[in-house]
Amino acid sequence: MASQSRVLKLWQRLENRPGGHWLFTRLVCWQAPYFASIKPRVHVLEAGRCEVGIRKRRALTNHIGSVHAIAMCNMAELAGGLMTDATVTPAYRWIPKGMTVEYRAIANTDLVARAYPPEAPAAEGDYVVGVDVHDRDHQVVLHADITMWLSQPKSGRTRT
Repeated sequence: MASQSRVLKLWQRLENRPGGHWLFTRLVCWQAPYFASIKPRVHVLEAGRCEVGIRKRRALTNHIGSVHAIAMCNMAELAGGLMTDATVTPAYRWIPKGMTVEYRAIANTDLVARAYPPEAPAAEGDYVVGVDVHDRDHQVVLHADITMWLSQPKSGRTRT
């Protein structure tokens, strides 16, 4: 990759500093406030890979005491978006276009979402990102396929 996104550059600057993962995550949540509702923590970010964790807490549980499906979808979208931003060239912009979700097990523990890119990414158009949400026992409790729309900005501006 010839150039990197601002998000990836910021991660690389903060990841090995004390409190760097926390600060990076707070900055992402400041930029996209909805993600703050799940109190995520970014653990890994690199081209082709992102891992985001959440702790199971009462505010994220449903009526049966497991982590709510929408909280898991929220963390899947965060991991998929960050991975996309770190992976595609800054000459393209991206936006989530749709998400297909499979609930595979009850989520009764802290969770980690792992995003990975498609095998053959498109230069422009649909870019389907896979995200698996794992529990503490490494069981996949949710799988999401998030369709990102990649396009070149009309004004010729690029992400930096």
